[in-house]
Amino acid sequence: MSRRLVLLRHGRTAWNKSGRAQGHADIELDETGHVQASATARHLGRLRPSALWSSDLARARQTADYLALTCGLPMTCDERLREFDVGERQGLTLDEFGGLYPDEYAAWVSGAGLLPVKGGEDSDDVERRIVPALRECVAALGRGETGVVVSHGAAAKVAVAGLLGWPQDMTSSLKGLDNCAWVTLEEIEHGGRLRLSAYNEKAPR
Repeated sequence: MSRRLVLLRHGRTAWNKSGRAQGHADIELDETGHVQASATARHLGRLRPSALWSSDLARARQTADYLALTCGLPMTCDERLREFDVGERQGLTLDEFGGLYPDEYAAWVSGAGLLPVKGGEDSDDVERRIVPALRECVAALGRGETGVVVSHGAAAKVAVAGLLGWPQDMTSSLKGLDNCAWVTLEEIEHGGRLRLSAYNEKAPR
């Protein structure tokens, strides 16, 4: 009878395909992303979710639209569920990032931690906004209910660490979520702690 939260990354975009940092850019799903989102909605629909939340960015909302249609659920959008704001890195490929911001790129590649470029958020900034939002999602569920939250890859890693009480430097040991892959978190006891029960699961293609 424990509550369950499914944290889903959005489907693929053209910027995902080309390796460009999206951040808060309002990029839509590409054709593959729509196919991924449709298949994922059919698969997650078997969990009979009772609530659906989404980042307000287009790629997340479009992914959530498939779940809303499949499961007959209203969607609640929340800007706190957005991806990292990557500041001046937005729109850059990794090669461009490395050329323009060598120190920040070196820290990112080494796993030593994120050094945000001008205008960008760090992990603490993201944790402070996304974790309270997700705790509200869990609190809105009844006993035995499942909720789905559609968010973003890097933000999801920060959210998992924050919800489980891990230090943020542990996220470097987690694989980044694939497009339309999800994390499942279950409540150990009603009103209590959460545990990680699945990571980077995907619907069969």
